Amino acid sequence: MRLRVEFTTEPFDLDEAPAHAVVAREVIQSAELDAVDVGPFGNTAEGGADAVLTAVDSLLRKALESGATRISLQVNVIGEDSK
Repeated sequence: MRLRVEFTTEPFDLDEAPAHAVVAREVIQSAELDAVDVGPFGNTAEGGADAVLTAVDSLLRKALESGATRISLQVNVIGEDSK
């Protein structure tokens, strides 16, 4: 199964990316995911179910440890793995 995850972390800071946002992006960018897109108001990544769920677990834990007070998260099934 392939999944797409979309997420944002708060609180926002328009002047400088807060530590929790930087950590969350680093987790997603270093995971074995496809089509990673990070931006100031939302982040998206796609990949196999195991990779996405592992990345989401790490993202939640590390972003909260780094000061996030809210994490909005959506996970969608987008298809089957090609295996």
